[in-house]
Amino acid sequence: MLLSRSIGVAVALLAAPALAQVSGAQTPTAAATTAPVLDYDFFKARIEPIFTTKRNGNARCISCHGSGTPMRLKPLPDGAATWSDAEARANFDVIRARVVPGDPDDSRLLRHPLAESAGGDPQHDGGKHWTSKDDPEWQTLAAWVRGATLASAPPVGQLHARIVQTNSAGDNVHIIDPATNKVVGEIRGIEVGHGAAAAPDGSRIYVSNESDSTLDVVDAHTLRVMTRIPLSGHPNNIAASRDGQRVYVAIREEPGAVDVVDTVGLVRAKSIPIKGAGHNAYVTPDGRYVVAGSVAGKSMTVIDARTEEPVWDLVFDLGVRPIAFEQNADGSTKRAFVQLTDFNGFAVVDFKTHKETQRIALPKLAPDKKPVLEGGNTSHGMAVTADNKRLIVNSRLNSAVYVYSLPDLKLLGSVGVGLAPDWVTLTPDGKTAYVANAGSNNVSVVDMGGLREVTRIPVGQVPKRNITAMLP
Repeated sequence: MLLSRSIGVAVALLAAPALAQVSGAQTPTAAATTAPVLDYDFFKARIEPIFTTKRNGNARCISCHGSGTPMRLKPLPDGAATWSDAEARANFDVIRARVVPGDPDDSRLLRHPLAESAGGDPQHDGGKHWTSKDDPEWQTLAAWVRGATLASAPPVGQLHARIVQTNSAGDNVHIIDPATNKVVGEIRGIEVGHGAAAAPDGSRIYVSNESDSTLDVVDAHTLRVMTRIPLSGHPNNIAASRDGQRVYVAIREEPGAVDVVDTVGLVRAKSIPIKGAGHNAYVTPDGRYVVAGSVAGKSMTVIDARTEEPVWDLVFDLGVRPIAFEQNADGSTKRAFVQLTDFNGFAVVDFKTHKETQRIALPKLAPDKKPVLEGGNTSHGMAVTADNKRLIVNSRLNSAVYVYSLPDLKLLGSVGVGLAPDWVTLTPDGKTAYVANAGSNNVSVVDMGGLREVTRIPVGQVPKRNITAMLP
């Protein structure tokens, strides 16, 4: 709710010159001839999501401005996360009439929801959304009013490595700073969050929402859910394309599919059939393939990312769980390491020949130690370091991680971690691993050089999937 229900004649008079300026009408004043043009593409990509964003303690803008207010946006179609191009252009006409191009401080769109102490209007029937002009949403609106385009928009800002940790039995996602091993942010309001992915420019975080069967789009600056994109079924893990224009979502319902989400239009573009209900979706390090595993189908399906069509698959004797990839010197995929249902270890797959070449069992526990029987799969979660020199493998059964050298797959050692490790991600330099412990609600920090646990970071309920992302 960005404007009050009583705009009045004064606002109409204020809007008229603004509309004339952005529509190309000529006026005799110097200010009119130099005022910037409001960019439609920037509006659709960066401004419209503000109207659908849920802020703690506030209703969404569209909840009131979809009907019954002078600033009337097009109602969101049932089940839609955003507007069509025709609807967006109608919204653009409504919104641009409520700003003064080049002057954010004199634009009602920016003043009305701003706290009065920060220079905002005394009242807004929709409440106050921003306590200061430093709020990232206010800054985005101001950039648009000053004439920003998608090409010329200021960068997201300096990016830092962050660990994004979902909590599979909670309603939040934690952001960890690996420089301090502290939680530095929290995304709220996503119940039963599963997989996570991030836009390459650090602007967005994507989370698969099991409770609502949606892909939730999160503003990486504010950590607010901007919109929820309906999926074809119950989602599991996700992966983003290297250019950030696609997010691939494994659908955990028969007959099995990978949903493809267009991150520009914020819509589900298509569903790609796979063999069996989907468990995890990955993008190979070179970006050429999407790989989906199925527990029920006991299969690994490889999809060409360019055509978005399956090109080959491999069926195992056991269900397919997490997968990690080793690269050739030219960056292409050399091998896939595949964890399997109730197998405490992993299979080795030659990516070129599409054949399993080896199966490696993790070491057995010492006789005086008891296995962990509760939690996810016997062995769940693995990762390859960026230099392709080491493979780290979780064992829930042993509550430990094991490290193998590559390419010879020689066991280098193990590290005890928290209860029932379920997923692992590595810092970009490969020096530190972050292991999600589903049974003890924390994340183990493992020094890969010394093969030792450094600390444990408390997070939410039953943490599972995590990723490393570059974020503001």
